[in-house]
Amino acid sequence: MTDRATIFALSSGRPPAAIAVVRVSGARAADVLIALCGKQPEPRRAALRRLRHPGTKAILDEALVLWLPGPNTETGEDMVELHLHGGRAVIAAVLAELGKLPGLRMAEPGEFTRRAFENGRLDLTAVEGLADLVFAETEAQRAQAMHQLSGALAARAEAWREKLIRALALIEARIDFSDEADVPEDLVAPALRMARELIVEIETVLRDERRGERLREGLTVAIAGPVNAGKSSLLNRLAQRDAAIVSPYAGTTRDVIEVHLDLAGYPVTLLDTAGIRESEDPVEQEGVRRARARAEAADLVLWVTDATEDENTEQRTDAKDRWLVRNKVDLLSAGMRRARDEAFDVSAKSGLGVEQLVTALGAFARDSFASGEPALVTRERHRAALRQTVELLHRALDASAEELVAEELRLASRALGRLTGRVDVEDVLDVIFRDFCIGK
Repeated sequence: MTDRATIFALSSGRPPAAIAVVRVSGARAADVLIALCGKQPEPRRAALRRLRHPGTKAILDEALVLWLPGPNTETGEDMVELHLHGGRAVIAAVLAELGKLPGLRMAEPGEFTRRAFENGRLDLTAVEGLADLVFAETEAQRAQAMHQLSGALAARAEAWREKLIRALALIEARIDFSDEADVPEDLVAPALRMARELIVEIETVLRDERRGERLREGLTVAIAGPVNAGKSSLLNRLAQRDAAIVSPYAGTTRDVIEVHLDLAGYPVTLLDTAGIRESEDPVEQEGVRRARARAEAADLVLWVTDATEDENTEQRTDAKDRWLVRNKVDLLSAGMRRARDEAFDVSAKSGLGVEQLVTALGAFARDSFASGEPALVTRERHRAALRQTVELLHRALDASAEELVAEELRLASRALGRLTGRVDVEDVLDVIFRDFCIGK
């Protein structure tokens, strides 16, 4: 693959910064060191070097340089890392000179990781774990991403695949060598027993209530209720910033507003929805329709009412979990305030009772994801591949001929191979890598 372009990119955060890391990967990585530094440092030992303009020899920067010969690198190719001073002008000057060197070009988003996958340094589930790690916003998401990146699902899938191959070998031995004296007659039964065991193991993993996907996406908590109950004020109080417009006029919130929170280490998306009421305004009608739809799809609904008005706890939503939140209790006299087990009494304006509500939301998130071990399946792609594997195994059990059993087992093995990227995944690679940033 010596004719493949050598790629480079800024792999650290947005400048200015104390340090900026520029990575280079490909067959011409060593040429970068000769062009900018004059010589290669020792492999895998950081060296302080002056980077010079290849033509004028003017100093571009004084940087730490790392020479990482392949294949034992992140991408499986020769790599160079330039640890520059993190000013915009320094970075721009170095990138400009790299772009002028023959055979080099700027990396596309996710191209370093894609090369790592193509060169066998990462399997596809680890690539997805790396993407989840980059975008993790909470401790729980970070832990799940690291579990995936470390190969938890890949190891289990490979063990399943090896068992499938053993079963397939038994069936094929029965087909190909049925007339040999030293080949046992009954090879089909143990192969089918392995298939049944695999079905049980995989279906057990799939019965996880989609914990992995839900943790990646976060719980959804909708704030709903009648107009002017203080829903937007409560959202702002929970978010600790002015995320929603607050107004005394009914119908101010027309669309659904989303705010992402970290509660007890778990991701929660708060939705501020339009006030539920009958209206002749077509725009407000659409807002109410969207509010009801989002509330019904949410994991939890906070039904907010105005504590100063006549008691109305009707919660017009079909959401699975609903909590009643009585707002504006600061406007009630002390004698009118009362503790109620089935409701949270709060004041979005003063903050009264909000801490107790936040604590309860954190406990709800923790209980929603609680389990003895991290989820193995974290994406719909994983789930679809495992469902297909189970379906093919069932078909193998129902097959009427040994040749058909072998074919179904072969297809099941292929479905598991697609999970880790062993076979036939070109159609999903662009989708997986498109959300990566340049330099990763």
